[in-house]
Amino acid sequence: MRAILLILCVGGLWSCTRPKAAVQADSNMPSVAVARVERQDLQRDLVLSAEFRPYEEVDLHAKVAGYLKEIRVDVGDRVQAGQLIATLEVPEMVDESAQAEATRKRSEAELVHAQGELSRAQSAHEAAHLNYQRLDDVIKVRPGLVARQEIDNALAKDRESEAQVDSAKAAVTAAEQQIRVAQASEQRIHTLQAYERITAPFAGVISKRYADPGAMIQAGTSSSSQAMPLVRLSEIARLRLVLPVPESAVPRIRVGSPIGIRVSAVNREFQGKVSRFSDRLQSTTRTMDTEVDVDNSRGDLAPGMFAEALVTLDRHNAALSIPVQAVAGAEDKATLLVVDAQNQLVQREVHLGLETPERREVLSGLEQGDLVVVGKAAGLHPGLRVRPQEAK
Repeated sequence: MRAILLILCVGGLWSCTRPKAAVQADSNMPSVAVARVERQDLQRDLVLSAEFRPYEEVDLHAKVAGYLKEIRVDVGDRVQAGQLIATLEVPEMVDESAQAEATRKRSEAELVHAQGELSRAQSAHEAAHLNYQRLDDVIKVRPGLVARQEIDNALAKDRESEAQVDSAKAAVTAAEQQIRVAQASEQRIHTLQAYERITAPFAGVISKRYADPGAMIQAGTSSSSQAMPLVRLSEIARLRLVLPVPESAVPRIRVGSPIGIRVSAVNREFQGKVSRFSDRLQSTTRTMDTEVDVDNSRGDLAPGMFAEALVTLDRHNAALSIPVQAVAGAEDKATLLVVDAQNQLVQREVHLGLETPERREVLSGLEQGDLVVVGKAAGLHPGLRVRPQEAK
């Protein structure tokens, strides 16, 4: 009985002291925050502030100077391509048109006169030539019948009449050229009269009006200080979002690259694509203008609104990655502490790739599921046993 009690006491004493030693040993091991190596889709983005601009915008000027007779639009009116915007009144152009018409008719009359002179000259030449031919035929048959002086006079009249025909032909040609000049002058007047009507070159909205009826409008070819436009026409069914892309991101810009757009003013987010870029940096800002065409057929957006554009610079799908807190510095190579299966720290050299605000891509040195130490590593060294706690 005593032996049994002794065995129980020894066994109880051993069982009580062993767990306390183990607990004491575990409590001496430092606790470290760790993160598991995982595969994730990594994406590096660039956020830019941009401004919407009209897809097309122009100040409409008059081609000819005159008084503004009528203006049919006002600010905010939507117009279609070819729609009449305004009409000018140019009184002196009516006189110029009448003068050009009179000049053309006079040239046509001169042509008729020249053609008559040509017919008369041709008839005279034919008579003189026939007379000379008869005398020449007679002298060949009977040499002494006609005096030589008479033959020479007939030849001279034949040649003179031929010269008169050539002169009459030249007069006809000159009259025809004069008619063409008169017709061109008349057509020019008609073309200028067509400029009295100012029409919309494309569909859009009138965003500004500069003149009222009765105003004297200078020709658009005048100096900028004198020429006053009539209205400003803006196409807003489509807009241009102009992004100032910094120099470091320029090599990654491609036509068709996706762009995420957020407009806080209308609480709207949508996707766009790079439509074009200037392919040249501005020397003052070291940025390149990049444009995104945005459909605005619903009219929710307005030129001048600001937007945030999310430009995707790099994207790696299912990349092996770790939190950025696990890496000290921004080098492509780093040395990390990894907790192995025995809860001991092991030093690993890793090669890093793409960096996002929260994750770093691991190219080599780690495997999926490994536990890496995050945060400060002061007092930690390879071989140390630790108690890992996964960071949230």
